[in-house]
Amino acid sequence: MSQFKVQLLLDTGTVRVRDVVCSGECRHRSDEECTSATHLVFAYRGIFVRHVGRNDAVAEVNQLLFFNEAETYQVSHPIEGGDACLDLVIEEGHLRELAPQEQLRASGVLAFRRQRRRIDPRAQALVALLRHSLSRNVAETLEAETLALTLVRRSLGERTSHVAGASPGRQKLVDRAKLVLASDLSRRWTLAEIAAEVGVSPVYLTQIFQQVEAIPLYRYHLRLRLARALDLLGRYDNLTALGMDLGFSSHSHFSASFRQAYGRTPAEFQRSIRSR
Repeated sequence: MSQFKVQLLLDTGTVRVRDVVCSGECRHRSDEECTSATHLVFAYRGIFVRHVGRNDAVAEVNQLLFFNEAETYQVSHPIEGGDACLDLVIEEGHLRELAPQEQLRASGVLAFRRQRRRIDPRAQALVALLRHSLSRNVAETLEAETLALTLVRRSLGERTSHVAGASPGRQKLVDRAKLVLASDLSRRWTLAEIAAEVGVSPVYLTQIFQQVEAIPLYRYHLRLRLARALDLLGRYDNLTALGMDLGFSSHSHFSASFRQAYGRTPAEFQRSIRSR
């Protein structure tokens, strides 16, 4: 367990929020684990793969993963660098109220049918706002609880989230493409380079990725880089340098892309997490 660093950010009768950082030393499948409650896990840095039986799910910044109570799983880190996640446990009655019935299993125990859902950029912004506010100790308990429930509601909403609908083979192909992109976020990938790494044609890759994730491959890659910016905004004073480090061609390109995704410029978001 030495590869984990866990910080408890909030613990009330309604919600528990933890910041979990893993060094990623376990490149292959870990021993089987299980949890004593249902956890909603939002990766905000890095990537890992969760294995439940024969079902694999890539955990990255565009996804919410469900760790169901008493469900055994394994974890692996195919890419160096480890990962960091915001881990939420919502009181069961409240979570049942928030979760659409069709997303839950029919059994008496609260459990989600699928391992993951894709979240939208506004949910990513809520993850960053909640984490930065709690880690800087600038959010009051009532505000933090409200932010957490808003994040969960948005991440489970039919209009604000998406469940992948594809055969296992197509999902594995898309997951391989995600691992390629995550291996070097700042690289200006070409479609041919990604397709060559995955082992399919560029045309087929774009078609399958769009079908599975419901957004184009290039936009998905953009969201990976913007989510990394959300993670790093608290550390950078020079936002131009941040944009360039993430592979944007200019500060204006970075700022415009960030504002389109999150409704605020990087500078505005940075001020909001520092001055709250």
